[in-house]
Amino acid sequence: MSKLFRYLNLALLIAFPIAWFAPLMRAGINLPLFGLKEVSVISGLQALWDTDVVLALLVTFFAVFAPIMKVLGLALIQFGMMRRKMLPVFNILGKLAMADIFLIALYIVLVKGIGLAKIETGWGLYLFTACVITSIALSITTAKRQKA
Repeated sequence: MSKLFRYLNLALLIAFPIAWFAPLMRAGINLPLFGLKEVSVISGLQALWDTDVVLALLVTFFAVFAPIMKVLGLALIQFGMMRRKMLPVFNILGKLAMADIFLIALYIVLVKGIGLAKIETGWGLYLFTACVITSIALSITTAKRQKA
């Protein structure tokens, strides 16, 4: 069973980049003739770098670096290359990635409430959420297995 958890964790190294390029949402002006533009983590970051560098740095850390550092750190622990004392640090990184999902959901709710724009959630939001939740679940499972 522990091999399954190791490989599932390593699979996140493939799933996270797919989630970054997948459409999180389709957004556009709430008028009949205008189409919806797909927004992904990467396209959102590209737009942020042009307008707000500090926010772009924060989102890049939360959405890209934190999840990958967590997966790699957890893999090092699972394969016995790092002490499990580091597990709480990687758990925090996973929770920081969850903050990104919360912000995306909050933006969707706000824009839909205003009614000036149309937003539809994309499959990438569900994939990104599943990756983060899987990563958090794997770290909890690894912590329990390490104690036993």
